[in-house]
Amino acid sequence: MFRNAVITGACGGLGQALAAELIAAGAQVALVGLNRDALSALAALAPDRTRIYTPDVSNALAMQAMASDWLAHHCAPDLLIANAGVAGGFETADPADLAVMRRMLEINLLGVATTFQPFLQTMLDGQKPGALVGVASVAGWRGMPGNGAYCASKAGLIAYLQSLRAELRSSALTVHTVSPGYLRTALTAGNTFAMPGLLGPDEAARSLLRGVARGREHIVLPRRIGWLSRALSLLPARWHDRILLGQPRKPRAHQAGATPIPGLTDTDTDTDTITHRPS
Repeated sequence: MFRNAVITGACGGLGQALAAELIAAGAQVALVGLNRDALSALAALAPDRTRIYTPDVSNALAMQAMASDWLAHHCAPDLLIANAGVAGGFETADPADLAVMRRMLEINLLGVATTFQPFLQTMLDGQKPGALVGVASVAGWRGMPGNGAYCASKAGLIAYLQSLRAELRSSALTVHTVSPGYLRTALTAGNTFAMPGLLGPDEAARSLLRGVARGREHIVLPRRIGWLSRALSLLPARWHDRILLGQPRKPRAHQAGATPIPGLTDTDTDTDTITHRPS
């Protein structure tokens, strides 16, 4: 099992469950997230084997500082999980939603590269087995109405992980793409549509870690949601779109049930400010 892990998005949901599993298994764990209280509760499980970090994952300098501190205290990780992510509805016709897309890409896509980058050369130099895990989504397999920003960020992440996997084939490092379906977390709490295969974070965390340990490069949580998504993809695009258009859409920023997006302010989504209209 893994002995030295770094996990972003460790404050709740899947990340919190992953951290708890690894701590219980005796691993040293870097807990990276924005909610210090939630991270402190995890760290209390094993104060001598954990450290807390609260950077913005899209800030490369802050992530490099985090990595430098962890490497100085615990050496190179053998498990690096880029799990931090945000979700929300998106409407292209609304200029305010462009800020939502920008922030979502910064966290969901750029944030994975800023997580991997400061550790990668040290892990390569060590010439020891190690796993780099990016948490994408089945939403990255095909665009869904009203969810363009999230789908684009996860599709981009899947392509990035494919590229990185090819680059590292000759090394001792492996790259794993995780595509969850619907997990019972804060990101899905506001959904009003059907969520087939809804999975609890604890079960998802155990399945993810088993899959990585067994060398599976593509992990779908749960597997049956992957089969359903692939079956739908066999339909003509017009039929597929019609089915999806009939579903309720994910709440957009500042709508009831929307999940807060860190770093996105009211000013960012103020249409009057964006279009320079007088108030």
